[in-house]
Amino acid sequence: MTEQIEKIRKTIEPLRQQIMNHKVYSVIKDIDDLKVFMQYHVYAVWDFMSLLKTLQNNLTCTTVPWFPKGSADTRHLINEIVVGEESDIDLNGIRKSHFELYIDAMKQCGAETSQIEIFIEELKKTRNFKAAFASAQTPLEAKDFVDFTFHIIDSDKYYLQSAIFTFGREDLIPGMFVSIVNDIHSNFPDSIEIFKYYLERHIEVDGDHHSHLALQMTANLCGENQAFWDQSEKATIASLQKRINLWDGAYREILNRKTTATSTIQ
Repeated sequence: MTEQIEKIRKTIEPLRQQIMNHKVYSVIKDIDDLKVFMQYHVYAVWDFMSLLKTLQNNLTCTTVPWFPKGSADTRHLINEIVVGEESDIDLNGIRKSHFELYIDAMKQCGAETSQIEIFIEELKKTRNFKAAFASAQTPLEAKDFVDFTFHIIDSDKYYLQSAIFTFGREDLIPGMFVSIVNDIHSNFPDSIEIFKYYLERHIEVDGDHHSHLALQMTANLCGENQAFWDQSEKATIASLQKRINLWDGAYREILNRKTTATSTIQ
């Protein structure tokens, strides 16, 4: 199993490096640039929660009457991750999901949250992604990112869901971005305190403990089935490419904002 995991890691490393060294980080110079980035990133934070809950629904018994389902080891792994992601603590010790914490961070720094809020409300009412994207005027790159995640969710292949959760989401925040946020925080401590905490919490919990749990979960689900491992590698590559495209979208919008601001001044 370790060999299969290392094979995937080796294959996806160039894509991971593209994400870790993406040009979007180099154009985030101030809090207004950060706001644009967050308005794209929040879609990934939201659909991560949907992917997580899909795994919990598929790998544990969430219906009544209750019956044992699958491996107890796998149930333990996913349930522990869910507890941390869905009911963590904020700066004041109040229980919140990481998505709710992210929304708090956006509001604190003045980032626009109406787009993601309209998207979620429309989705609640209609269960229609196309209508929700249209109502919210979701950026194309964010739409494609979410569409891919739900394509994997709808495949009903648990090992693929686990693979993109494990290899396509965890441990993708580079030190460069943390440094940028710390610099902005030194100038605007009351505006991005929550976001700084979110990043620190993500690195502490998601990028360390949860990533080890997720690796074990994926190994359990793929087992000795080589076809499962091959499909998981392919899905992970596609997932990382969608992340790069999402960052490309944020990069272009930040540049457009800067260009517009410069033109207005002139």
